[in-house]
Amino acid sequence: MPTAFVLINTEIGSEADVLKELKKVEGVDEAFAVYGVYDIIARVRAPTMDKLKEIVTWKIRRLDKVRSTLTMIVVEEQSK
Repeated sequence: MPTAFVLINTEIGSEADVLKELKKVEGVDEAFAVYGVYDIIARVRAPTMDKLKEIVTWKIRRLDKVRSTLTMIVVEEQSK
C-alpha cells in the first residue's frame, strides 16, 4: 500500500486547528504536532499511488492555514 510522510508548515498559532482537521482526512493514519522546522508530521496511506497523490494535493495541501508541505514517499516498508 503506498505510504508517505507529509511534513507540514502552518500559519503561526494554528497548529492545533490544522492538526484537528488533518486527522479527519481520509487516508491520514497518524498525525503529530512536532518541534523543529515543521509543525506537523502525518503518515498517509492509500490503495494506489494516484489516490495518495490526490489526498496530499487536494485534501492536505488545501487545508486552511497550511502554508507549505514536504512529502516523502516510502520506498519500502519494513515488515514486522
